[in-house]
Amino acid sequence: MGAAAARPPPGLGALSDETGLSPAALMRLHERFQALDRDDKGHLSPADLQALEGLALNPLCERIVGAFFPAGAQRADFPTFARVLAHFRPAEGAPCEPGGPSSPGSKLRFVFELYDLDGDGQISYRELLQVLRLMVGLEVPDEALAAVAARALREADRSGRGTLCFEDFAKAVERLDVDRRMSIWMLK
Repeated sequence: MGAAAARPPPGLGALSDETGLSPAALMRLHERFQALDRDDKGHLSPADLQALEGLALNPLCERIVGAFFPAGAQRADFPTFARVLAHFRPAEGAPCEPGGPSSPGSKLRFVFELYDLDGDGQISYRELLQVLRLMVGLEVPDEALAAVAARALREADRSGRGTLCFEDFAKAVERLDVDRRMSIWMLK
């Protein structure tokens, strides 16, 4: 794997243009991809990503891993890996296409989709409660967690539908600096 790690992946220039990641950042990601691809298959499986120590501790691990495998796919090639990780590129100090993967709006959309468990474009009370439960585990009693979810939904639901659309969600988290919190500085 040593010699292969130094060779650029095919289509590096086009992938750099698409993701906004520099060729050097893509090379680092490719080396990481190859290290995760322990069997040298040329793709990653959900198990490959779930084995990452830091990710395995994240309560949203399954949702994050799922972002690499849309529509139930069981393989992620390097371009897919890079496209997902491009959401985590710091926008600060780097040129960023308004609709590009590392734009604040795209990062926010990515987070919204982590909460939108059924993919219908809305976050329901049930989905919010489920994600909160993943995040706090058994530390908070069911009644208290239900009250938190109901209050958060009530305060953020500007349309009165009983669910959060993307715009409601964006308004509710606008002060959280999602761009900074979703940046991996090695991707600059």
